[in-house]
Parts: sequence; structure tokens; C-alpha cells
Amino acid sequence: MTPAEALRASQLFAHLPDDELAKLVESSEPMQLSAGERLLTEGSGADEFFVVADGEVEVTKRSGEGELPIAMVGPGGIVGEMAVIEGRPRNASVTARSDATVLRVPREALDEVLRRPETALAILRTVMGRLRSTEALLREREKLAALGTLSAGLAHELNNPAAALRRSADALGRALAARDALPRPEKIPPSPPARALSALERADAADALTGVADPAAAAALLDAGWTTDALTALPPGTVKWLAADASVSELLGELRLAAERISEIVDAVKGYTYLDQAPVQRVDVRIGLQQTLVILRSKLKEGVEVHREFAEDVPEIEASGSELNQVWTNLIDNAADAMGGRGTLTLRVEPHGDGVRVSVCDTGPGISDAIRDRLFEPFATTKPPGSGTGLGLHISHSVVARHGGRIEVESEPGRTCFTVTLPGRPQQPR
Repeated sequence: MTPAEALRASQLFAHLPDDELAKLVESSEPMQLSAGERLLTEGSGADEFFVVADGEVEVTKRSGEGELPIAMVGPGGIVGEMAVIEGRPRNASVTARSDATVLRVPREALDEVLRRPETALAILRTVMGRLRSTEALLREREKLAALGTLSAGLAHELNNPAAALRRSADALGRALAARDALPRPEKIPPSPPARALSALERADAADALTGVADPAAAAALLDAGWTTDALTALPPGTVKWLAADASVSELLGELRLAAERISEIVDAVKGYTYLDQAPVQRVDVRIGLQQTLVILRSKLKEGVEVHREFAEDVPEIEASGSELNQVWTNLIDNAADAMGGRGTLTLRVEPHGDGVRVSVCDTGPGISDAIRDRLFEPFATTKPPGSGTGLGLHISHSVVARHGGRIEVESEPGRTCFTVTLPGRPQQPR
């Protein structure tokens, strides 16, 4: 395919008069690509776009450690035009999938032909179609990524109490065997009432108990209410049996705590997803935020201090609880990432008219002016290439808008706050 035929095959230049097409051919530069050769790199500058004359190229976007295929482009197709039109860095990479010939078209040539209404309309259709297909693909990827993040967090959270259950169950078996090996006292004295002790008093009392009981059982006896004076008055055989019995009771308490922890996580997941509930229901956003914190606890607990400032008179609102929880997840997850896992996360909830206002604030480095104005646009992100799709805030903005609310951001170095305002009942956004 000749350069003129390749340009004519493109929707952008199909209506160009022959003389203008000839000028475009003259300003373009043919390039030969070998299979596997990189043509464009995500994040690089954009001073030209390319028309495929022969062969095929693949458009990809970085995602984590790999690249997500977005589109295959053959003869007559164009690549790189979106970044040229926007005047922004490339938001995708392009690689030859076979030996290919492409035409390099400089920005100035595009500016010239865009003066024609037919060409401007054609490129608008092309760009919008590509945006729709790319956004749809990345939305699915965003859902899978979010599911992966939640699954990893839940696996970590459930593993801790599950491991505690196993350890306590094994220890309980040994403690029961040890207790049953001792002669049971004919009369088991009741334990004294438990006392409230400070940490220092508790340490001193446990040390004192080691004089009359096995040191390994001192803490268990102390929790059961026994004191040195009370045990000294009992026969040695009775003290040994009571120590073993106290260890059994202590391990049963540990089993109960681990089981309650698992139950808490399961309840949080069920509430977070609003399983078996209507799409729209009465929602207390404070509960949704608490459930989201449970889901993301493994990401927050290492170095993030969470402050909850929840007003008591916050009304319930009519909303899709699962969709709002997706918003809270995006905002809290972004805040943790911005702080590098260390800092202060403040969640504030207060009434606003018949609805609510929710603020998610972090002590991260802030958002640059360059990105702030387009923060809620598709593919806009403050993260490095490959670390995010740039759709989390866009999706959050869409969810809030569907509820008739608004989402705003204030940012400066050391403080960023996203504020979501929601009405009491869903409304059509203005």
C-alpha cells in the first residue's frame, strides 16, 4: 500500500481533496518496523501520530508488572493521535506485531487538516470510539484489580485468626491432657473476684504468683482472679490442678476471640457487598466506611493511623450501598497509596441538609496542579505508569453523580481531602 493509499484508507483523510492529500503525503515519513519493535512508549512525549500502511501493530497499556492489550490496528488505522490532540504524554504503548510500515505524520500536518470540518468530525468519531472501547476494557480490568485487592486483604485478615484458632486448638488439646493427668481435687474452691489492675500492677502480681505456681500458668491464674495469698492457703495438688484448669479457660477464651474475629470479617464482607438486598436501600454511610476499613485493614494497619470523626445525628440516605462502598474503597485505598503506607487517615461524616457529607483526608504529598483539574477524567492518575488504570476516581465520580451528589477535592502539600456530598434521596444530577 502506497503512502497515499494508506492515508486515503484512513477515515481521517478519506475526504481530503487530492491536492491536500498530496501535501500530507509529502510531509509524512515512511518508517519500517520489525516484528516486536516498539513504536510508541506510554508516558513519552507526543509530537506526531502514525498511520499504518502495511502489517499490524498492537496498542497496550501498562498494568502492574505486565501490559494489557487494548487494540490491534491494521492498514489504514491510526495510532497516537489522542495524545497529539490533547498535547499530553502518551497514555498507551504501540508495538509492531508483524513486520510493518507506518507513516509518521507531524503535529503541524494534523493541525492543518483539522481545519476541514469533515476531518475534524472523522477524528472525533475515531477518538470517541477508541475511548469507549478502551474505557470499557479498563473498567472490567479495574473491577478485577479491585476484586484482587479485596481478596488479598481478606485472605490476609482471615489467615491471622484462622492461624490463631489452629494454635489455640493444639494448645488446648495439650492443656486438657495435662489437666486430666492430674488428680481432680475433691473440693474445687471458687476463684476470688477478678480485680482491675494496671499494667505495672499486673506484672508485679504475675511475678508474685510464680512463687506458688508454675510460671507458665501464672498469667492464666491471674486472669482467673487468683492471688498469691489465696493460692498459698490451698494444698499444692489443688494449686497444680487449678493452674492447668486456668490454662484451659484461657485457651478457650483465645478460641472465642479468633472465632469472633472471623465472624466480624464475614459480617463486614456481607454488609460491604449488600448481598441479598435491594439495589437501593436505606444506608448509614458510617457503617459502610467501617466495613471498608475492615476490608482494607491489612493495608492500613502497618503505619496508617485512622481517625474517625463521625457525627451522631447523621441521617440514613437512600442509595446503592455496594456502589458507595466502591467509592469509599477507591478513596481510602488511594489515600493509603499517597501516604506510602504511613501517615494519618481522617474519615469525617456529618449531616448536610437531608443528606450527608463524607470527607476522606490524608497526610500525603498532595496533588499537583497539573493533574488536579483533570483528576476525575478517564485515565487521569497520580500514580506511575502501570500502578493504576486511572479509572478509580472517574468511576467514583460517576457513582456519586448517579446519586445526585458531588465529589470535590482540596489539596496542598501534606494534606489532601476528598469530600463527597450526597442527598437524602437519589436525584438526577444537574
